[in-house]
Amino acid sequence: MAPTNGTQKVLSPSKLAHIVLRTNKFEQMRNYYCNFLGGHVVHGNDYLAFITYDDEHHRIALLSNPQLQDNPGTTSGLEHIAFTFDNLQDLCTAYKQRKALGITPGWCVNHGPTTSMYYRDPDGNMIETQVDNYDTAEEATASMLTEAFAKNSLGMDYDPEELCRRVESGEDEASIKKQGDVVPRGAEDLPNIRAKMMSSQVGV
Repeated sequence: MAPTNGTQKVLSPSKLAHIVLRTNKFEQMRNYYCNFLGGHVVHGNDYLAFITYDDEHHRIALLSNPQLQDNPGTTSGLEHIAFTFDNLQDLCTAYKQRKALGITPGWCVNHGPTTSMYYRDPDGNMIETQVDNYDTAEEATASMLTEAFAKNSLGMDYDPEELCRRVESGEDEASIKKQGDVVPRGAEDLPNIRAKMMSSQVGV
């Protein structure tokens, strides 16, 4: 959408670099994100941790403040952050590895453009891991302009164990990503979805 005041569009960044989270559970959060992302601390001390899993110097940073109140999940703020995998095989591999660490998703859903799993960190922040369901961004955008997506922009839930069984059986990933018949779903479903996401297990 163009600027509403008629001025020139602001130059966009070249990429999203990192997320910084403040926490009153510093050690638990540091261990969680290293486990969750298969990452490591590039630099850390007793109040800061810079965590990466790729060639960026850090993707998640944690700032400790023991005086913070726990996150009630009832105020405005960030809903979730998302990480993309290349394919369903990788999504399932990470799902099973996290499950072995006691980290499980609370909500698994085919959104249409993506196949996604939602987790919760020790502070209650939500994390999405996803696979793109279309080969190009243009195809994904086109799917979001359809009547089916307007009828249900939240998606259709699935069982992660069944999804991974299908992947491991050798079924074509394109067929697994197909959303199937879409039933209407709207704002009235959000409380139930939130409850599912909060049921995620964060491990030890």
